[in-house]
Amino acid sequence: MQLPFDGAISAYHTDLAPQELRDAIAQAGKKDIVDTGYPHAERMGRKAYEAQYDALQIELVKLQAWAKESGARIAIVFEGRDAAGKGGTIKRFRENLNARGARVVALSKPTEREQGQWYFQRYIKHLPTSGEIVFFDRSWYNRGVVEKVFGFCTDEQREHFFTQVNDFEKMLEDEGIILVKFWLNVGRAEQLRRFLSRESDPLKQWKLSWIDVEGLKKWDDYTAAIGETLTRSDSAPAPWTVIRSDDKRRARLAAIRHVLSQIDYDRKDTAAIGAQDDKICGGIDIWNA
Repeated sequence: MQLPFDGAISAYHTDLAPQELRDAIAQAGKKDIVDTGYPHAERMGRKAYEAQYDALQIELVKLQAWAKESGARIAIVFEGRDAAGKGGTIKRFRENLNARGARVVALSKPTEREQGQWYFQRYIKHLPTSGEIVFFDRSWYNRGVVEKVFGFCTDEQREHFFTQVNDFEKMLEDEGIILVKFWLNVGRAEQLRRFLSRESDPLKQWKLSWIDVEGLKKWDDYTAAIGETLTRSDSAPAPWTVIRSDDKRRARLAAIRHVLSQIDYDRKDTAAIGAQDDKICGGIDIWNA
């Protein structure tokens, strides 16, 4: 089988990855959490997951019905490490929602025209209209992290972004848009394990990009850029919610539960929403725990 990027991920795992990462991956069982710092030793069991998940899905349908009736506008930003589970979490949010009112925005790199515009301009046209929920699969925070790590923007451009982003998000709040910002974080060994799985799976190889491959070598650069970005863009109007996503099931439940907990929609069942796992979901202080 032809591997994407000529097997560059396997080559990194074999030749360049720190020995402790290779050892952690080799020693971990299928259900084990690779990162020893994660607060749970094993992945959440399917039965427990499905029971909570089904209850939360009913609440999401109620939320969408309320948004449509009230005209609420909800924007949910998903950012995070590569392979942290952003797309999969968005998929679970939308599974039982009416797709016409629950839209995903996943923009490709800016066109030549967009490069000449105000940086936030191409995102503004994708903000939700009345009664709509919009999921941003990556967002304007590309400038804070990916563009910095790969040199796609100048330091001056990035600094200008930081002088505007909090005011931009305050304007969204003043306009009445409900903005939720997620940072999904995953440990280095688990990230590599997921990349190796994608590389060998013909149905998932499309998820890999050159950025993913090269990013494996830039873990520390990412860490520095992420830490600065979260610190400088965490504000009262638009705080970050960090989810430690080494266990995808727990991460999905935590994200859905957080959104439902933040919004007062009709017929809300707080018992069905349940209690948040504060060990994996919290503020920016847990992002690199």
